[in-house]
Amino acid sequence: MKQLDGVATLRVRYPETDQMGVVHHSHYLNWFEVGRTELMREAGCSYAGMESEGIWMPVIEASCRYASPARYDEVIRVRTRLTEVTRVTARFEYRVERESDGKLLATGSTRHASIDRAGVPCRMPPRLLELAADLGLGSAPDPKDG
Repeated sequence: MKQLDGVATLRVRYPETDQMGVVHHSHYLNWFEVGRTELMREAGCSYAGMESEGIWMPVIEASCRYASPARYDEVIRVRTRLTEVTRVTARFEYRVERESDGKLLATGSTRHASIDRAGVPCRMPPRLLELAADLGLGSAPDPKDG
């Protein structure tokens, strides 16, 4: 089965660390967003494009499991995979690693709903449904659904 994978590389900034020089746990969710945004852009389904069509994808669930601390000035990789798509939700999984030695720092996932301008659940964008079908994660959009 094909996969939709992406890799984003970041450098830990000083304000992301706590008094111990360790990245504060909240920043991992920001890094997940960077990975997800880059993956979607590379797949031809950018958030900016979806929003211009009146579709938003807020996070409705998030999890993170910390394995080892990231520290100031380290270069990290955020590996992102699209793992599930339904008509109105999508799930992404993440793996954060230190670039210098590949050490696992954290894993996590986020689930997103597709909503319209009024905040009402709506069908995922056709491009994302097509990608999901290509990956065996869902079915192609029905042309009758417009």
